[in-house]
Amino acid sequence: MENNLPELRDIHLPAEGISIWPLAWGWWLIAAFIAVLFCGIWLYRLWQRKSKKLYALKLLSGLDGKSPSAAVKLSEILRRICIYKYPQASSLSGQEWIDFLNSHGRTKLEGGAACLLLEAPYVNPQTSVYNPADFEKLKVFCRSWIGENL
Repeated sequence: MENNLPELRDIHLPAEGISIWPLAWGWWLIAAFIAVLFCGIWLYRLWQRKSKKLYALKLLSGLDGKSPSAAVKLSEILRRICIYKYPQASSLSGQEWIDFLNSHGRTKLEGGAACLLLEAPYVNPQTSVYNPADFEKLKVFCRSWIGENL
């Protein structure tokens, strides 16, 4: 057997370490895909919020103060939004309900409009008589509250 050890050459390492920069084109594609995915999710959530807000405002604008059940529908719209946005508020009633609405908005609901909101779901819409000015105050409050909370 011959000794081949003297014929072997030394291992030569590269002068610099292998760099991860610049990235290969595949990594750029993955980064672009992730960025587009995050932008798409953000835009979808924004669209959902805007569509819910527009739907609620459309329901609100369709209410006429002359209809006996309009105040009931205003109360229903506010309750539905609160159940969606603040589930813990679904069981509130009376002054606690008014305080909750006032604490989550810049405008305050008080006086006849607050009484109308509290009493409307429990009175007979055919026989109830309410002040149209209170209904308009309640409608303005609802529009403002929806704009701030949805």
